[in-house]
Amino acid sequence: MGMMKEFKEFAVKGNVIDMAVGIIIGAAFGKIVSSFVADVIMPPIGLLVGGIDFTNLAITLKEASGDIPAVVIGYGKFIQTAVDFTIIAFAIFIAIKGINSLKRKEEEAPQAPPEPPAQEVLLAEIRDLLKKQA
Repeated sequence: MGMMKEFKEFAVKGNVIDMAVGIIIGAAFGKIVSSFVADVIMPPIGLLVGGIDFTNLAITLKEASGDIPAVVIGYGKFIQTAVDFTIIAFAIFIAIKGINSLKRKEEEAPQAPPEPPAQEVLLAEIRDLLKKQA
């Protein structure tokens, strides 16, 4: 029974929920970046290199015959995926860099001086009272 309780505590903690939200947002972000690369970045690059559509680039190892499909190495899809990865990695790098700079600003913010011990506070109050009476 202890293991179930431990699992429940683990699953309900904020870290697991934050991680789940991050994975979901990451998947959606990946789709956005893939569309950005495929629909915005790659067409001009293809045009610059002679109108090549990278996703259709492949080397045919064996032609299709009858119901048997062709055996191809689809290196164009690999190029597309590599560009997707590079853009995603760069976007994450920029986001982490921004977060780290915010953390540094928080660390650089001046800290309030620590409160003096209770004995010093009491002694200062006694001193101030003695000054008023004198």
